[in-house]
Amino acid sequence: MSDSIEQAGIRARLLVTGKVQGVGYRAFAARVARQRGLCGGVRNLDDGRVELEVEGPKNLVLILIEDLKVGPPAARVASVDVEWSQATGQYSDFEVWY
Repeated sequence: MSDSIEQAGIRARLLVTGKVQGVGYRAFAARVARQRGLCGGVRNLDDGRVELEVEGPKNLVLILIEDLKVGPPAARVASVDVEWSQATGQYSDFEVWY
């Protein structure tokens, strides 16, 4: 990956499985993403997973993924699946989607 892409940012769609609904996971994810200066959002899916769309520098997205593997205290994360793509710039902050 070139330095220009590294600086401009990358997009990741993250699917988190495990005990991740009803445990404050979305609020946790939004807080740590904002702390890292990332943009995008997080939502619960009907199948019990949590989905995130995140844009920012790849190194910071990778750190976020490590945070998400741990989650808040009541969560039990089984896996975090990642789909990488180019950043679109469509987000200006990080939100919890309902």
